[in-house]
Amino acid sequence: MRTRTLERMLQLLLALITFALFFMFAHASSQTVAWGSTGEAVRRIQQKLIQYGYMQGSADGVFGKQTYDAVVWFQRKNGLTVDGVVGPSTAAALGVNLGSASVSAASSTESEAYLLGRLVHGEARGEPYVGKVAVAAVVLNRVRSPSFPNTIAGVIYQSGAFDAVLDGQINLTPDEDSLRAARDALAGWDPTGGCLYYYNPVTSTNKWIWTREVQLSIGKHNFAI
Repeated sequence: MRTRTLERMLQLLLALITFALFFMFAHASSQTVAWGSTGEAVRRIQQKLIQYGYMQGSADGVFGKQTYDAVVWFQRKNGLTVDGVVGPSTAAALGVNLGSASVSAASSTESEAYLLGRLVHGEARGEPYVGKVAVAAVVLNRVRSPSFPNTIAGVIYQSGAFDAVLDGQINLTPDEDSLRAARDALAGWDPTGGCLYYYNPVTSTNKWIWTREVQLSIGKHNFAI
């Protein structure tokens, strides 16, 4: 009798372990998209890679060599772990939601605020505080504009959009002022009144940006529409 009870207990324990391993594997899979994956998440990743100039062709929803090469290129250019796998960090940088139920709206907002703070730190370090908020506001104005990507990550990582992304300064740890400026802009403060562009008139070599109508200057930056 005791032997039969022990066998049942062992069977129950084995079933519980099997279920736990299955749950852990399924949960991990939902967080990661890699070579061989197919479906809507892959298609969204491909669309972002095409939009940002890292991939050519169509978004077919199949993660093959072309998608892998594009992901590696994106990761290398943006200071991410270069493994060709789209996990939470790479997905956040691309502005793609992998559809994991474990990622709350609050954590997503915090992640966006931190990314925006990194951009502010890289672009406006040394500027007056209102100038930092203004840089963050330009990013948010672009998110709202139909002419730009519709996510913070999409705007920041749009190919060639910001020098801090090109030269790697976005990967510096942001100071408290930069993070606070990002939060203030997210809360609705826009010192620029809706500007979509800014530049340093002393150092800018982009002829096109000089054609934009300047609305105001803050610190070393002109802000334009």
